[in-house]
Amino acid sequence: MADTPRPEADENWWRGAVIYQVYPRSFADSNGDGTGDLAGVRARLPYLAELGVDALWFNPWYPSPMADGGYDVADYRDIDPVFGTLAEAEKLISEALALGIRTIIDIVPNHISAAHPWFREALAAGPGSPARDRFWFRPGRGENGELPPNNWPSQFGGPAWTRTTDPDGTPGDWFLNLFDSEQPDLNWNHPDVRAEHEDILRFWFDRGAGGVRIDSAAMVTKDPELPDLSADPGVPHPYIDRDDLHDIYRGWRRIADAYDNTRILVGEVWLPDAVRFAHYLRPDEMHTAFNFDFLACPWAPEQLRTSIDTTLAAHKPVGAPATWVLCNHDVTRTVTRYGRADTGFDFATKAFGIPTDLELGTCRARAAALLTLALPGSVYLYQGEELGLPEVEDIPAAKLQDPMYLRSGGTDPGRDGCRVPLPWSGDAPPFGFSPEGSAEAWLPQPADWAGRTAEIQSADPASMLSLYRAGLRIRSAEGGLGDGPMTWLPSAPEVLAFSRDGDFVCVVNLGAAPAELPAHTELLLTSGPLADDGRVPSDTAVWLRQ
Repeated sequence: MADTPRPEADENWWRGAVIYQVYPRSFADSNGDGTGDLAGVRARLPYLAELGVDALWFNPWYPSPMADGGYDVADYRDIDPVFGTLAEAEKLISEALALGIRTIIDIVPNHISAAHPWFREALAAGPGSPARDRFWFRPGRGENGELPPNNWPSQFGGPAWTRTTDPDGTPGDWFLNLFDSEQPDLNWNHPDVRAEHEDILRFWFDRGAGGVRIDSAAMVTKDPELPDLSADPGVPHPYIDRDDLHDIYRGWRRIADAYDNTRILVGEVWLPDAVRFAHYLRPDEMHTAFNFDFLACPWAPEQLRTSIDTTLAAHKPVGAPATWVLCNHDVTRTVTRYGRADTGFDFATKAFGIPTDLELGTCRARAAALLTLALPGSVYLYQGEELGLPEVEDIPAAKLQDPMYLRSGGTDPGRDGCRVPLPWSGDAPPFGFSPEGSAEAWLPQPADWAGRTAEIQSADPASMLSLYRAGLRIRSAEGGLGDGPMTWLPSAPEVLAFSRDGDFVCVVNLGAAPAELPAHTELLLTSGPLADDGRVPSDTAVWLRQ
């Protein structure tokens, strides 16, 4: 692979890229401590190159107390020792680029860790100090300040406020934390906060990062009056999708555009309003944003068609490509979700003990893989999806670490089930994730994953891994795939059929009865075997050349 052309010159690479999400703690452990690390990723770069991805998105790899899986960042200019060193991150970025793979890092602008020097300084400085102006410190309500300053809820359950203790031991002011109490929210009205994040962007772009993924991108700024949440839909939300966000991202875009080779901004934007969503993708703001409508969509033809049409319509006026994703580190894994009676995703409905048909879910996940890879725009692939890994739902309670589980008192299963370390080889844990004889993985792997390892699937032409490899190989070779137009073709209501740039056709049968294939000259790939009469079985996708 040494003579693989370096990809910097392709300024529009992001418009049709396949981006693989690496959750570092769970990808590959090189030193045997039970936690994935950068050396593990570097050793597996040939696997990622063979898979055929264009970029890697890394969840936070910075120094962190890990109160929220690294999204509580203590230092943006270094690497947590459990993952490696800054020098190793620089090597990883360079080595991946030599294989034609760019690196996207995670930025968390809404909050930092309570262990960050800024917040430690703010606590030590006391009420009314300038150091506290970088955050949202406020006195409480009630006779003795015993009530939170407003009614905002934490995303992880409970109030979004934590009370401090003054140096004399008495209860003090409260600070805002829309997530965990170890993640104090930053005040983006403060010039230090803006300047710091702009410098962080330059720090990583200077080291070769091809882009940044912006966590909770629509929640960063707050109404400075901190009003209560209102039930009146006509009252603007005090901290979601505020208009002043766009000036921040325009400033970030100017920084990205100042580099010779394209550096992209990717937003995590959860918004139900497609028009408001598209505002973040104007030509002088973000390049792309995650398409959560499609991710959460049920496995149903009407809803999928509507989601695809709505997504493409929202992106068209701003000239941005759509993104397609089935799963990530926050949501139930695809083969599990698609094997349930309710195949959509909603944080509010996550629960323990939901009946799941994994065989059905896997069949649908295979079809969904070909559907997403054929749609216009870019695709995000969460690690382990290419292995068809299910959600792990029997992790012992004592091993669970997600604050969503902990803060709910155990009623919310949390997100640990989709974060279990990958199985690479062998017939028993740690399945090649760690060297033999290593410490137990930070989350336990199921013993029945022996048949799902990358090693086993590499040798099986019918495996999920082989399907993804074949799909990505065809996608790369077909000039009409990736970014570009699509056209719906006439089909039965339960069938999705569309063409891409001429003679490439994708057909997905979501109905109960087999479906007829349109006229074609070549069968390129199927997610499962066709019926004996050549028709498309239920929950099967087919790629054709007309």
